[in-house]
Amino acid sequence: MARGKKQNPFAARKRQKRENGPQRPDRRSEPYEETKRDNISFIKYYHLQKICHTEEEWTQFLESIRDNLPTTFRVTGFKGEAKALLNIIETQLFTEYVRAVAELHQKPPEQVERPLCLPWYPNGMAYQLQLTRKDIRRSEPLYRLHNFLIVETTAGSISRQEAVSMIPPIVLDVKPTDKVLDMCAAPGSKTAQLIEALHASPEEHKIPPGFVLANDVDNNRCYMLVHQAKRLNSPCLLVTNHDSSIFPNLLQSNEDGAKSVLKFDKILCDVPCSGDGTLRKNPDIWTKWNLAQAYNLHGIQYRIVRRGAEMLEVGGRLVYSTCSLNPIENEAVLQRILKDADGALELVDAGHLVPGLKYNPGMTDWKLATKEVDTVYTSFDEVPETLHTIIRPAMFPLPAEDMAKINLNKCMRILPHLQDTGGFFVAVIVKRRQLSFEKNDVQDLVEKAAKTAVEEPQLDESGKPIEAKNVPWGPQRKRKRLHGYKEDPYVFFGEEDADYNAIKEFYQLDESLSKRCLLTRCVTEKKKNIYYCSEPIRKLVVNNEHNIKIINTGVKTFVRCENRHTVHPYRLAQEGLQTSNAFMGSSRRIEIHRDDLVRLLNCTDPTKPPSTHELKQATQDRCSELGVGSCILKYVDEQFTLFVVGWRGTSSLRAYVDRDETIHILRLLGADLSKFEVNKYEEAKKAAAAAAAAAAGAASAAENGANGAEIEAKATTPTAMEADEPATES
Repeated sequence: MARGKKQNPFAARKRQKRENGPQRPDRRSEPYEETKRDNISFIKYYHLQKICHTEEEWTQFLESIRDNLPTTFRVTGFKGEAKALLNIIETQLFTEYVRAVAELHQKPPEQVERPLCLPWYPNGMAYQLQLTRKDIRRSEPLYRLHNFLIVETTAGSISRQEAVSMIPPIVLDVKPTDKVLDMCAAPGSKTAQLIEALHASPEEHKIPPGFVLANDVDNNRCYMLVHQAKRLNSPCLLVTNHDSSIFPNLLQSNEDGAKSVLKFDKILCDVPCSGDGTLRKNPDIWTKWNLAQAYNLHGIQYRIVRRGAEMLEVGGRLVYSTCSLNPIENEAVLQRILKDADGALELVDAGHLVPGLKYNPGMTDWKLATKEVDTVYTSFDEVPETLHTIIRPAMFPLPAEDMAKINLNKCMRILPHLQDTGGFFVAVIVKRRQLSFEKNDVQDLVEKAAKTAVEEPQLDESGKPIEAKNVPWGPQRKRKRLHGYKEDPYVFFGEEDADYNAIKEFYQLDESLSKRCLLTRCVTEKKKNIYYCSEPIRKLVVNNEHNIKIINTGVKTFVRCENRHTVHPYRLAQEGLQTSNAFMGSSRRIEIHRDDLVRLLNCTDPTKPPSTHELKQATQDRCSELGVGSCILKYVDEQFTLFVVGWRGTSSLRAYVDRDETIHILRLLGADLSKFEVNKYEEAKKAAAAAAAAAAGAASAAENGANGAEIEAKATTPTAMEADEPATES
């Protein structure tokens, strides 16, 4: 051990226990055992709560929750080609699905149940397959379906998401002008829905005036959230890392230049919970479930929704949701915040936003119990003093006269047997007036911002920033902190930026593209990646980067790509094209024929791009007018219009998109995808056969080598007579 370092007593104790204790069995060599889907305490507790109206329904509930969960996915709705992809899914994909399922279950195709279009999801863009995730992942007849789901998810065209998880963003009813906060956003599937709703009117807004601020307390899960949300490439997203229950007030700049506390129009509180509504998806919960989980989480759930209510604008909408069935985590939390609000918050019915969804109303009476559910309590007076720190008075239902005022029956309890889904709880709250406990500390925030304002970086004689350990802008390695890595700074373009002027001239950028919204992640002489964010996001970052840890924002728009044949060092990034395209002039555009686009996309070797002489004459003529560099390829179809980043070489043209988006576009164009279709089962068989052949060859070589060595040994070993003879003189 290094001198001066303290030994960690917990690690030492754990190490000693591991060394002295019995060796753990190697379970990897044992066959996998299916989880036993039973828990006496769970069944006793929910039967006691009467979450089902009749015994017959209770039996249906138990049968359903012990069954595997069907697979569901939705088509992302704000892309122009979404309807075209939906048409391909409903015809080609589902025809293949019926054939594959018939082969898998060895039944006639006419007996296979077709995928179900979820009736309550907007525009019929979500489907449920009567297959589990394991079926799709491990069944060879379904490999094409598996490939489709992986590729289109990565391309951002579909999202694989549990059906009930789609409900909270729908009832939040987000508009393109809304300021939206997702308080517990990771892993990000609901955040993606909020972003889609924000971009629902592209013909009205080039860039939505609203934004989504997605937050999570877990630093590692924040990066998972970034990965999920980045597939949608929105400039209106900001990802932060903070404890939602103590989320700080944020500053905003008003039109008159004054500062005020930011209030959100829509807030999603999908709080941490015990998760027993996901038993069909996560059978391991059967073995771990106990009431202590709900009791432990009640406090943090209340603090999160209370903080959300404080940050909500008057007239704004807040959705509280959990994937739990437990009233302690649902109705008990809501009755507590509604009572504290004293009429400032109101539960509203949102059933009209999800027509066709089957659900039960919220509960108005429930009981508490010990961890093993062997003793039941109907009031706090019955709770023994030893349990007073676990079971709190606010967890019990309010008196009947108070309960009637808060309308808990307007909550939505989605149970698994009602529509073959998981379990979920959703409640919609509207803020009628300011809360009595709400704090709007504008002056304190302004003073704090002034104290922590970052000074201008010092420059050396050549104009380069001087690196220093105590400033955040120098190019330095990320350092590990208690709450994760320190993030790189957000450096926005200044009024006079040479790179911007060159980009603007080369691409003929529209004046409506604000250069102040372009940013990089470090101060260097040569910018590598240039990102773009919306004006409201820029203001959020500038006003609050001292106040909260920002994980990510902006969509990659320009990338440095120096080429000896081009006069301009920046190429367009496909990720940011759906944003930047609206601001581009006509000088770097090529309208392309379908056959030409298919040819370009089928070229998978970047060192051998198609020659312009292989393309249609119109394309050749347009290419001859363009200098070397990045360009936009435009394809117009009857149903949709595609924009793809291209590169005009000295005598070639290529598409600048990744593999998954290439497959997605080729699918929309109705092109042959066989060269991209990988059957992992066939590949595994070939690999196994090759390995077996190699092993047999090695064994044969070894055997031949052994036989040869034996023959050679016999040939070179002297006889007894020869060995005794003296050596002759030379």
